[in-house]
Amino acid sequence: MQRQPAVYGKIMRVITSTSDLAQLCTALAGHHFVAVDTEFMRETTFWPKLCLVQLAAPGIEAIVDPQSDDIDLAPFYELMLDERVVKVFHAARQDIEIVHLKAGRVPSPVFDTQVAAMVCGFGDSISYVNLVKRITSQDLDKSSRFTDWSRRPLSERQLVYALGDVTHLRDVYVHLKGELEKSGRSHWLEEEMRGLTDPATYEISPEHAWKRLKLKVRNRRALGVLMELAAWREQQAQSQDVPRARVLRDEALYDIANQQPTETSRLAELRTLSDGFARSARAREIVEAVKRGLLRDPKSLPPLDNGPSLPAEAGAMVDLLRVLLKAAAGRHGVAPRLIADTEDLERIAVEKEPDVAALKGWRRELFGDDAMRLKRGELALGMRRGEVVVMETRPRT
Repeated sequence: MQRQPAVYGKIMRVITSTSDLAQLCTALAGHHFVAVDTEFMRETTFWPKLCLVQLAAPGIEAIVDPQSDDIDLAPFYELMLDERVVKVFHAARQDIEIVHLKAGRVPSPVFDTQVAAMVCGFGDSISYVNLVKRITSQDLDKSSRFTDWSRRPLSERQLVYALGDVTHLRDVYVHLKGELEKSGRSHWLEEEMRGLTDPATYEISPEHAWKRLKLKVRNRRALGVLMELAAWREQQAQSQDVPRARVLRDEALYDIANQQPTETSRLAELRTLSDGFARSARAREIVEAVKRGLLRDPKSLPPLDNGPSLPAEAGAMVDLLRVLLKAAAGRHGVAPRLIADTEDLERIAVEKEPDVAALKGWRRELFGDDAMRLKRGELALGMRRGEVVVMETRPRT
């Protein structure tokens, strides 16, 4: 007889001890899949603070409190690494990131219902609420969405909300898995899951911190400075466990990279920095980062990405490829964004043999081959009864 988890409040039961967690995970490991969700906070920290774990399998559902003094999450991490059990998430990346951070490994195998829904024709990045509604006809209460999950005690309403994120996920998974098998697209999802289960996806390297920045710098000299500043900020944020913006805002990073001050007094001239910043210890570290950036060989730096500068004919080809993409996505019932993005289309338009995802695997079958043939003038687009059709312009050789 399965032992009941510790009582938390009058109705909801929450796992608060290692022994109860171990028993729960043993029971879950007896099923071929487990639905997983996490609640965490990171508004005031760099690293996510795990506040709640929700788990469900057929006939089993539970909430785990990682903040309990009597719990060690080792049984949960062992379950996440059990290759015999499929871990089902919705929009999995942040949940997987937490497991990778705490356990040092990535859960596997993984089934992301948001990605599976795109493969099955539910549109781009469908929300969990809308997916549950469309598959189960259930309306979810999202009134507790912005809960501070680190506070204790949590109300019954908050716990019911949290558990709903996995109880309905069971039905969603079964439905989508069936759709993928019926359409012969299970291997499509497997391809998509490779990136999610690659440990490199979750490695936070200070040297690569500049890649997540969106604004532009003036020249490659400024890029070298920006790379050093971003690496410095990342190290500071990680070591102090504070958000990046708490160390230095993005706007200030760009301002410093473009102005390139080599003396702390020059920092006082920048409007993106607060009064008195130039006299701080942090100011000296920033100036040293600027100097390191200026010493970088510009030839060793990546090219500047200042946005697309496509010739007119390439721009016209991109427009045609977008029409072809939309038609292919509609014909096969797949979200267009899952097949190709704007960068893919632009590279197909201007490069002879572009190394893009749209020209690999199942994407090439649905869209890539036709995209290359359209570019070579072997296909034309037309309209028939209100729909885009693809036509041969000359026989294949």
